[in-house]
Amino acid sequence: MTSVVRSLARSLARSLAVAAVLGTAAGTIPAGSPALAADPVKIGLILPMSGPFASTGKQIEAAVRLYQQLNGDSVAGRKVEVIVKDDTGVAPDMTKRLAQELVVKEKVSVLAGFGLTPLALSAAPVSEQAKTPMIVMAAASSVITTKSPYILRTSGTLPQSAASIAQWAAKNGAAKMYSMVTDYGPGIDAETVFKQRFAASGGTVVGDVRIPLKNPDYGPFMQRAKDTAPDAIFAFVPSGEGASFMKEFAERGLAKAGVRLLATGDVTDDDILPAMGDAAIGTVTAHYYSAAHPSAENKAYVEAFRKANGGLRPNFMSVGGWDGMHLVYEVLKKTGGKADGDSFVAAAKGMSWTSPRGPVTIDADTRDIIQDIYIRKVERRDGELFNVEFDKVTAVKDPGKGG
Repeated sequence: MTSVVRSLARSLARSLAVAAVLGTAAGTIPAGSPALAADPVKIGLILPMSGPFASTGKQIEAAVRLYQQLNGDSVAGRKVEVIVKDDTGVAPDMTKRLAQELVVKEKVSVLAGFGLTPLALSAAPVSEQAKTPMIVMAAASSVITTKSPYILRTSGTLPQSAASIAQWAAKNGAAKMYSMVTDYGPGIDAETVFKQRFAASGGTVVGDVRIPLKNPDYGPFMQRAKDTAPDAIFAFVPSGEGASFMKEFAERGLAKAGVRLLATGDVTDDDILPAMGDAAIGTVTAHYYSAAHPSAENKAYVEAFRKANGGLRPNFMSVGGWDGMHLVYEVLKKTGGKADGDSFVAAAKGMSWTSPRGPVTIDADTRDIIQDIYIRKVERRDGELFNVEFDKVTAVKDPGKGG
């Protein structure tokens, strides 16, 4: 693998073999080709580059830049330009305004990014009215892809993870559980699907709480959960909040009281997991990506990402960005460079490829992603904490849409 990483730092011509390992193809048109005279395909990447969810923006942008570094900035005779806009992660009105400006002033062919559900929903009408493809690389509520026929998703939905952990929990000694989720779209999705699947598997939810999205204080909620004496807590908090959540779980003594933590993968996000300490060890989560995923494609991806970003470990947000760019490139190859909304979506439906996370497909019916969901446990390996996969549910459609 060391030789693979060395090749990533060389010129594009020398990195074609690595691009193939990563499940991509360069698609670069030689310099001087008349096809390059075509107008560029502009991607308007709207991300939280500042504010409480800035880690999401940083991870996605880094993956997008890495994809172009390895695969070139031209495909099917058209140059691909990325325009990054910061929506701060907390202002839907700003996200909508930025989407409008990108479509009207910048003439983008594709909108992409979207860190949280309320932000993606605010941009959906812009996508629909302008017939502009919109690739959701992070936001995880089921409903998003129903809000415009031009929306596609390359991240995942919370119900995919919630359903998988519910079924695993019921089979592995967690007869009584307490549900604890953040009070907005993805959290409500996760809670709803978890309760349904857990009850259907014979489990009992002994209590539940929804925690405010802004300025959460997890301590009192942890105490309330502890007082119900559950076998385990089911939890979802947004990416970036896991460290605070884990700190309160430890300080309130739930583990010492015999309460296990079973959660969606956002809680043990790879971006912040190394700093969580021993309190995180043993936490079981269900999710679609771990930096420890043991495939050749992922090992190459992790090493390339770390090399390009000062040692930063990629997280699940990053693969949403990586696969979003892969989708753009493969669609342009399929359409011969056409990027209008109808051509783009028609080409994307049913498309499959091997991602660093494993096999993925864009559902032809829902435009959402179909992917494996892995059951993982936090373990220390070579001095670092990782989400180590030990089981999986294959080809999971979004349960929020009947999958």
